[in-house]
Amino acid sequence: MPKAVVAILCAVLALLAGIWLGGHPEHLPRSVRDALVDDDRAARAEVIESIEANFYKPVDEDEFENASLKGIVQSLDDPFSTYVTPAETREFSASLEGEFEGVGMNVEEDRRGLRVLNVFDKTPADRGGVKGGDFILAVNGRSIAGVSSEVATARIRGPAGTSVELRVFTPGDGAPRTVELERERIEAPVARGRVVERGGGRIGVVELYGFTPGAHGVLRREIQQALRQGAEGIVLDLRGNPGGRLSEAVLVSSIFIEDGKIVSVRGRARDERTHEAEGDAIDENIPVVVLVNGGSASASEIVAGALRDTERATVVGTRTFGKGLVQELIPLSNGGVLDLTVANYYLPGGETISTRGIKPEIRARDNPDTDRDEALPVALDTLARELR
Repeated sequence: MPKAVVAILCAVLALLAGIWLGGHPEHLPRSVRDALVDDDRAARAEVIESIEANFYKPVDEDEFENASLKGIVQSLDDPFSTYVTPAETREFSASLEGEFEGVGMNVEEDRRGLRVLNVFDKTPADRGGVKGGDFILAVNGRSIAGVSSEVATARIRGPAGTSVELRVFTPGDGAPRTVELERERIEAPVARGRVVERGGGRIGVVELYGFTPGAHGVLRREIQQALRQGAEGIVLDLRGNPGGRLSEAVLVSSIFIEDGKIVSVRGRARDERTHEAEGDAIDENIPVVVLVNGGSASASEIVAGALRDTERATVVGTRTFGKGLVQELIPLSNGGVLDLTVANYYLPGGETISTRGIKPEIRARDNPDTDRDEALPVALDTLARELR
């Protein structure tokens, strides 16, 4: 075949291939696609330039860019994924340097700001009248609606002896109130246990407040102490416990479960990882009840779900928060951070707790309008029946 004809055929084939790839850019190598297919970026740049040039009020370019990046993450429709701006990242990092203290409460993120899960006794928050179920709407006059919980809590923390002003709303009250609190060094308890008489038997009630490093060891000591005092069963109180480290959830579960699966982690871009019990559990004949509520989240739900699925415990209370998700912090080149959901937790029975939470087998609800503990007696009665 003449070289001229070959050259023409090659040119035609190249043209046809170019036309096809133009309509199917996903088949291009990534480096080529990024260089040549930039329609979305071009349109985004056009929108930004048009607003900066024509909007009727001055535009702060940094704020505009941050809002744009936040909007991208918000489009995922995932309440736990968030973009943390460079300024917010610096604010959060600064709060962790040196000796910084707080006001003595556990909180969770809410669209209005922060929801108070529980308040520790004899702390600034307790003395200031802040209670579980309240909402923190602003810190030092700045709204924290839409601000990540890490940044919002960083604004509350600060050196002991300094003051912080909180805008607090109590559901059922007419309007929010302003509370000024003086920060202190807070010795937040990890776990606390006691033994109570119920139905002719002795029951250990052990509260776990968080899944911080070493929490499982403190919890085990409290449980062993209750057993030495004659406790025949254990109520593990996880109400208002917002969770923490996955490793601690596995170790806490292992106090009660000798062997077998505790939880597995799976994500679209993550290989499945299964976490097994570590052994050295307490006697399997000691009955256990796990007490939960809407403030029990993440690691608390892993423990409650694992003990339920392995038939090691009865779950009592109200439906848990529903955060069976794995978060990953990804540093960005601009100094900000992407806090991204990358996987789901799956319980031994195969259920994921994302959004649905753990539904207790026996319902028991605390009345937020009273100071009484209405749910614990139900848990104690449930355990007392198992001891008969």
